[in-house]
Amino acid sequence: MWRKSSYSGGNGANCVEIDTGRSVGVPVRDSKNPQGPALIFGDAAWAAFIDGLVTRPGTRAARP
Repeated sequence: MWRKSSYSGGNGANCVEIDTGRSVGVPVRDSKNPQGPALIFGDAAWAAFIDGLVTRPGTRAARP
């Protein structure tokens, strides 16, 4: 199931979606082009990305 970022604006610009229904890897795509390509990040790379957002000073990110 594709899920849009909670930080995406309501105007449709700069939106990304992730597919939360996969058992391995995390696909990421541009929500404005749902039939286009998706980047697939390995589980360790995605966890490191999220950890970087959560621990970076001055961010409002919360662990999904």
